[in-house]
Amino acid sequence: MIPYAIRGVTPEDEPDLLALARHLNTVNLPHDTASVREIIDLSVRSFSGALKDPRRREYVFVLEEVESRRVIGTSKIIAQLGRRDAPYIYFDVIVEEKYSPTLDRHFVHKVLRLGHSYDGPTEIGGLIVLPECRKVPERIGMMISYVRFLFVAMHRGLFRNEIVAELLPPLLPDGRSHLWEALGRHFTDMTYFEADMLSKRNKEFIKSLFPSGDIYCSLLAPEAQEVIGKVGRETRGVEKMLRRIGFQYCNRIDPFDGGPHFRASSDEILLVRRTQRLRAASTEATGALGGPRSLVAVALKESPYFRAVSAPVRCADEGALVPREALEALGQPEGAEVHVLPLD
Repeated sequence: MIPYAIRGVTPEDEPDLLALARHLNTVNLPHDTASVREIIDLSVRSFSGALKDPRRREYVFVLEEVESRRVIGTSKIIAQLGRRDAPYIYFDVIVEEKYSPTLDRHFVHKVLRLGHSYDGPTEIGGLIVLPECRKVPERIGMMISYVRFLFVAMHRGLFRNEIVAELLPPLLPDGRSHLWEALGRHFTDMTYFEADMLSKRNKEFIKSLFPSGDIYCSLLAPEAQEVIGKVGRETRGVEKMLRRIGFQYCNRIDPFDGGPHFRASSDEILLVRRTQRLRAASTEATGALGGPRSLVAVALKESPYFRAVSAPVRCADEGALVPREALEALGQPEGAEVHVLPLD
């Protein structure tokens, strides 16, 4: 039996997704019933194509225990950051050198410069697995993370030529941001969480209230300076994965918490390049295949519109040799078109 499957989120997943949100509670997955319901609805309309503008689509994937049907993980793709009604806003981190011949003194300053785009990149985010499930041998964290790149490869025309990931920096024990307390709060009179949630719907206040000129980091509290562009302990594993597949820190940070933005060209990302579209040419028993463990995915015409499982797959001239139980879990016959991404 296939123990885990990944699929598009459905309205029935609301209680499980809300439970997952308790462990993440970010703008991409807030711990709020109304927000989670909206996220699910937007995802369903995105997968189904009911939302006609592909730039506004957001796809939520859930990792399910097949036997119990419990959702234990999730991840997300936002098709495009930055539109006229919701610009992509960030701080560019710039190095500026100052020298006085009179004093013979030289300084290297780190400077924050507010920027925005109405035609931004695709974003990956919303990644979380229940803490008690993270140590299982099937590497389910890798599965729910990698599936986003497989989906991009399956539907390349729906996504931008650049993909960005925003990683969380070190935060205060109560979840507040060092950078926000030193900077953003003084210009908005809002808490970090209030501003983060509002920015999901309306980013106008950032452009209107934040300083329009350069901000010299040396004027900020030392604690705020230290987190600029730094990755928090909980997301260091994600950073390693992103670097391994072609992402790099792009000297750009989140204007609220200072978390780094990692960026890569979509077509140069290793996982996108390694994804193959093949025919499932065999339903041999698992032990007879001998291929690398892979994600095997199919697009569906009805809800949940997408499904993927992990199984050993051997690619040959005649197609992908896929275990019988994997095709059964996908609801597909021999000869069906599948997309395969090796995990090993």
